[in-house]
Amino acid sequence: MDDGTELARRFEEHRPHLRAVAYRMLGSIAEADDAVQEGWLRLDRTGAGEIENLGGWLTTVVARVCLNLLRSREQRREDPLELRIPDPVVSHQRGVDPEQQVLLADSVGLALLVVLESLGPDERIAFVLHDMFAVPFDEIAPMLDKSGAAVRQLASRARRKVQGRAPAPDPDLSRQRLVVDAFFAATRDGRFDDLVAVLHPDVVLRSDGGPNRPRQSVVLEGARTVASQAVTFGKLAPFARPALINGAAGVAVVVNGKLFSVMAFTVVDGLAVAIDVLIDPERLGRVDLTALDL
Repeated sequence: MDDGTELARRFEEHRPHLRAVAYRMLGSIAEADDAVQEGWLRLDRTGAGEIENLGGWLTTVVARVCLNLLRSREQRREDPLELRIPDPVVSHQRGVDPEQQVLLADSVGLALLVVLESLGPDERIAFVLHDMFAVPFDEIAPMLDKSGAAVRQLASRARRKVQGRAPAPDPDLSRQRLVVDAFFAATRDGRFDDLVAVLHPDVVLRSDGGPNRPRQSVVLEGARTVASQAVTFGKLAPFARPALINGAAGVAVVVNGKLFSVMAFTVVDGLAVAIDVLIDPERLGRVDLTALDL
């Protein structure tokens, strides 16, 4: 085995971890894959001869690539409150396949990724690397050109935002599914009170229509407001196919063989506390539905 083949083999051992890191940082599967590929290109140019900890080195390289992408994205964003639902990972309701399992380890629900989208680039890097992947603050500090203490403060600030806006879902998928099924049964039949009954009083519905459908990018709050909106789309309920969205109970709405929307639910104590909906046709066209047996 030549040196190039051995280097590629060692890199592939780290690819799942690097992809998981980049997905949490960017909320985009395509951009995450690009960041990981850039990590390989830099390793291929550098070689592993002088690298003592290849996994740590690659994580740092990919994190720096993600940081540059996040800062560039923030500069391009005209509206600082622009809503963006991250790329969903859609799986069959029977379970997540092994490759997706690595990507979604530690219950990276869509609601959590939505909250991460609201963090500044430095906050996001500090929180993801330290809280999700246990990278020491002193190793993150050089990436951000800050002291370890400053990075600790960034992560702490991000943690407070996440804990307040992205509650941990019920671990029991069957309980989650009961709530989602009840939601769509009530939606289909126009039973407003039954809809309200499965929603937390402070439920938040976020819908991302993409850049070409700005009017469909909305945030609705409160059970009665969300229920009223859901009833108006009752005709789509029969097209909702059960699926796991980022490992949690949700649906893919498929009309005439075409993906119309992906809906992720965060269920806590038997009530939906968040519903995240992606209806951007361009991004939906990139979602892999092969696992759904359509």
